[in-house]
Amino acid sequence: MSLPEKKAMRELAYYEAKFEALREILAADERVHLMGGTFLSLNPHRAAFQEIVKRYPDRVVSPPISELGFCGLATGAAMAGLRPIVDLSTGSFIFEAWPQVVNEAANAFYMSGGQTRAPVVFHLFHGIRGGGAAQHSHSPQAMLWNCPGLEIVLPSSPRDVKGLLKTAASSENPTIFVDHVLLLETRGPVPENDEAIPFGVADVKRPGSDVTVIATSYMVQRCLKVAERLASEGIEVEVVDPRTLVPLDFSTLLASVEKTHRVVIVDETHQSCGVAAELAARIAEEGFDKLKAPIRRVATLDVPVPFSEPLEEFISPSEARIAHAIRSVLR
Repeated sequence: MSLPEKKAMRELAYYEAKFEALREILAADERVHLMGGTFLSLNPHRAAFQEIVKRYPDRVVSPPISELGFCGLATGAAMAGLRPIVDLSTGSFIFEAWPQVVNEAANAFYMSGGQTRAPVVFHLFHGIRGGGAAQHSHSPQAMLWNCPGLEIVLPSSPRDVKGLLKTAASSENPTIFVDHVLLLETRGPVPENDEAIPFGVADVKRPGSDVTVIATSYMVQRCLKVAERLASEGIEVEVVDPRTLVPLDFSTLLASVEKTHRVVIVDETHQSCGVAAELAARIAEEGFDKLKAPIRRVATLDVPVPFSEPLEEFISPSEARIAHAIRSVLR
């Protein structure tokens, strides 16, 4: 990176990059409206969101707690020409709006023969975050991946959340924007004059030669920590972040597997029929001859997420489980 480029980079927290993207999106397009009184903001970030509310009072709506109702309202508004960004808060709450999201927004373009678009963004926080229990810790992105018609985005860094949110807001398709509370304080470089990040472009977060680790969302940050620790043992881990599931940049994932010949997939959806399971199946179909060891998955165990934090640690893709999986494919 050249010296001028370094000067153009800023160190931002994940939540700061999100709010910056929101401000720029609202300023650039009057069709964008925010729906949800706590959009992107959990304490202590609520004050930063209130600045946006004060600046755009006519374009921020705080609806009653009825996910089925306000997701239907947002989908209809999108079909009529607006670009709503809807906050569902906890990922599990999208189950309450399932008919509107997967049976209306996702199907509008196909069932109208391409005459109707639904450019709506559904934002949610997924995953295990500490005492959320079964009804506040779900990761529904694998279920949503099973519903054609939806774009699915999982940023893992400040730069990515800003660039991908810009793309989501300008997309002509309904988009699921999947966030993680544990990412909010993560800091990283964000370009001063940054551009939107296109969907369907994976990112190699850390190059390596011994094993490929494919990770999503907060698991990217966790895998980077494990990779750094294993480097001191002489194990070079390549960490690859798909960034979007739909569209999926499978060619970059497969190229990394062809380079290292070993792969571990780390994701916070449940092990059965989850994101890691689907990626493992695709790699087995397309790249089986490139593998020198069986594919390993590190995912949330197939139980409802418990309230107990020690039990959370036991069922989650912990650093210990990730490191064990990496070592096992290298034996």
